[in-house]
Amino acid sequence: MSAAELKNLPSGASDMAHIVLTFDNNKLASALYGQFDENLARLEQKLGVDIRSRGNQLTIKGSATAAEQARRALDHLYAILQKGGELAQSDVDGAVRMAVAPDDQLTLPTLERKGKMAAAQISTRKRTIYARSLNQDAYMRALERSELVFGIGPAGTGKTYLAVAHAAMLLERGMVERIILSRPAVEAGERLGFLPGDMKEKVDPYLRPLYDALYDMMPADKVERAIAAEVIEIAPLAFMRGRTLAHSAVILDEAQNTTSMQMKMFLTRLGENSRMIITGDPTQIDLPPNTKSGLVEALRILDGVPGAVTVRFNDTDVVRHPLVAEIVRAYDRDGKVARGLGTEG
Repeated sequence: MSAAELKNLPSGASDMAHIVLTFDNNKLASALYGQFDENLARLEQKLGVDIRSRGNQLTIKGSATAAEQARRALDHLYAILQKGGELAQSDVDGAVRMAVAPDDQLTLPTLERKGKMAAAQISTRKRTIYARSLNQDAYMRALERSELVFGIGPAGTGKTYLAVAHAAMLLERGMVERIILSRPAVEAGERLGFLPGDMKEKVDPYLRPLYDALYDMMPADKVERAIAAEVIEIAPLAFMRGRTLAHSAVILDEAQNTTSMQMKMFLTRLGENSRMIITGDPTQIDLPPNTKSGLVEALRILDGVPGAVTVRFNDTDVVRHPLVAEIVRAYDRDGKVARGLGTEG
């Protein structure tokens, strides 16, 4: 184990474990514990274990399963600190999600089966981010391996952020020559022509989440220079018609708001040595009534097509405020009731 020296000592009860972790860097151990041991308290709350700290040593007591899950989560968090990262509550929660996954889920395309967690990561010179759920892990690995990836699921699951982060990494490493970010300009019934300003000013509010992810992964001056040089291009979907997008990382966000013709047009833009990532939430379609979503249709038509991978997120993957996950579940329950499916399942 890279982060700590581990002893697993029986405590006398058949289903109880007593695990002792010794960390080799006192400063990192302190960061691991958190202010007033808040990270340890979070792990105790989530996993139902007892964790005691004494200097650079931790003692974990609890059921054998829960204690091992806590060990794996702590090992993962300590590895982040060893690589120069910082920990937030969301990192702790993500480590718990990954640690509690059943072993039969820890095989590719998610995690290789092993006692030590090896979450997928995306790294640029500015920042490294790690998968915080099994579906995020599967998504990040799919982005590495596939030329066409669909990320489908509710808000707050990281599907757009991870797509842009991956594109930034590819650009930095010279694996693509440019990044193209696009969204259909359909939001809550508004139309671009009625918004003030020139085309850039009209479009920018729709593309703000894409900008935010770029600035997280790359220095602001580099982002601005790349946009000015059209190495990073941010444009509404309508501007894609007639183009061949070669040597590029191409992202279509909010794809549930594409029509069938728009989606087909976009998919057929894929050129040589390019990656295409399409994200969306089929439960939040803002198209006019009786207009078929191009995303929903594409998922059906391309099911089973070699080279096209779909990763589906759900409420357990929400990495924003915990209340967001509850909101997603509440709307999902209400939707099932409206469709006559009841509240079960």
